Amino acid sequence: MKLHQSKAGNLNQFTAYGDDFVEVNQQRHHGPVLVASAAVVPWSAQALTALGPTEIEAILALNPEVVLIGTGKTLRFGHPASYAALSAARIGVDFLDNGALCRTFNILCAEGRQVVAAVLYD
Repeated sequence: MKLHQSKAGNLNQFTAYGDDFVEVNQQRHHGPVLVASAAVVPWSAQALTALGPTEIEAILALNPEVVLIGTGKTLRFGHPASYAALSAARIGVDFLDNGALCRTFNILCAEGRQVVAAVLYD
């Protein structure tokens, strides 16, 4: 699905998404990726059930106040132990399907929030 863009300065915005990709500023990404307002980095996570300290540390390095975890085309929830370090750091965590993640990220980023989108696929 293509998203209509209202570019907020020079911030990253999702411009499209599909079952096996997300597009940030019209650049397509097919693997797991972390997206912040000013950074797009590959992410070592391979599955929601395999989130561990290394994957969470990569998120924390981007200094978020909110983390949106995309779970592919369907909404699934991670085990609380897998993201306990985010909760302990008082960082909000929300699980969304990737379409909702893209739309929510664009809104929060435009509002000036320190949001990180962590994108996984089914």
